[in-house]
Amino acid sequence: MQTLRASKCGLSTAQLPSSILDVIDSLTKAGYEAYIVGGGVRDLMLGLNPKDYDAVTNATPSQVKEVFGRRCRIIGRRFELAHVYSGRELIEVATFRAPPKKAITSAQGMILRDNNWGTIEQDFARRDFSINAMYYQPRKGEVLDFCHAIDDIKTKTLRLLGDPALRFEEDPVRMLRTLRFAAKLNFSIDPKILDVFTQEMTQLLRDVSPHRLYDESQKLFTMGHLHRVMPMLIEFGIWKQLFADISPEITQFIERAAKNTDQRIQMGKTINPAFFYAVLLWNNFLARCDFYHAKGVVAAEARAQAGLDVLKRQATRTIIPRFAETFIREVWEMQSRLLNPKPQQIEALSGHARFRAGFDFLLLREKSGDASTNGMGAWWEAYQDMSTDEKERAIGSYNRQRAKSRKKLAEVAPVEDVKAVASTQIEPLVKEQESRSRRSRTKPNSTSSQDFRSRNDARTAVNKGEITADHPITKRRRVQRDLSSVIFGPTQS
Repeated sequence: MQTLRASKCGLSTAQLPSSILDVIDSLTKAGYEAYIVGGGVRDLMLGLNPKDYDAVTNATPSQVKEVFGRRCRIIGRRFELAHVYSGRELIEVATFRAPPKKAITSAQGMILRDNNWGTIEQDFARRDFSINAMYYQPRKGEVLDFCHAIDDIKTKTLRLLGDPALRFEEDPVRMLRTLRFAAKLNFSIDPKILDVFTQEMTQLLRDVSPHRLYDESQKLFTMGHLHRVMPMLIEFGIWKQLFADISPEITQFIERAAKNTDQRIQMGKTINPAFFYAVLLWNNFLARCDFYHAKGVVAAEARAQAGLDVLKRQATRTIIPRFAETFIREVWEMQSRLLNPKPQQIEALSGHARFRAGFDFLLLREKSGDASTNGMGAWWEAYQDMSTDEKERAIGSYNRQRAKSRKKLAEVAPVEDVKAVASTQIEPLVKEQESRSRRSRTKPNSTSSQDFRSRNDARTAVNKGEITADHPITKRRRVQRDLSSVIFGPTQS
């Protein structure tokens, strides 16, 4: 172990938020050891802006709870942690851990329970990567380096602590973390890791909870370097373990969506990780829609059932939360509404809660070379920047164009279709020639006039109280009833 001065590592308390300093000071005041550890220290050394800060201490989760009271909440079963709230910030506080016992590991070597408390030296050995194993004490201005991690930061090398095969067996998710850190930090992967990073090793991810794999996939999507990590997922065989039936290829649509996501993150804009899942599963959704269309299912019902099928299949790898599934299906449903909107519904459609997500999806499809959009992506893009009068004119022009296209479809059918229709018409058994005399042609009219007179006579008779042969009561059908089956009197016992 070597103790480094924080100032020489480019660290100072001025870089730290008050929330993490509050947690460290409170634990130290209570008589416990407390350090900042993990990605926060690493990113500060690399000149990056840490997303969050984690603390580590020799106090157990219950003791941390005693220090912070109602501000603390203990979570986790496999890894018991303490979540401490400082204002609006959430600080994750872990306890020093000892090596796992054989009794709490699976047959594949994966750790099932990890709540054995230990010393800081034992906790260091339990860390995955060397660059995440530096302990920073801000008040003392010290950095504890147990494995020469400062050298790995200088050389930009991603190195696992201990035997890489054993570390992957303990927690297969470390394979995902390896690719994520390599893409995010632009680090090279240690050759010892590459030697054991095989297709057989990736099969261990099948033993990981689909819920946890979904959380890890979200970290891949939101780290800001998605376009860089996607080819790595295919190269190292991780793709098949994360995505059920998605073809392992980076299409133009996926590539453009990945770059667009990274740009939004770099610009500080918000993103919905479920959006990229909608992009990845789009082709599977279309194929399933075609399947139901071939069976004669109505279009709306086919889309609904196809969405359920695709998401249910993906749940065998990563279980997408219900709210995210709803978002994905709504984005898919918006595509049909945006492609062929009714003129009177365009204004209301532009104010829909999922309009922006659906429009972005449609525009990405169009820019990726999807000819089925018919230029509606550009139309909606221009529509949003128009004034009220310009929108009315645009809607009118769209309505006329829509009417022209309908007229073309409604034109005379081909000769073959006409012949087919004519052949199916039923011809009369007896062909009577129409008479040319005036008297014969007026007979139907005279007959109708007679019927009219008889109806008037019947009405007159009814008004007088008389019942004639033409009265409706005389024309009612009488129903023969079998009285033997009729029960007279009360039926309740």
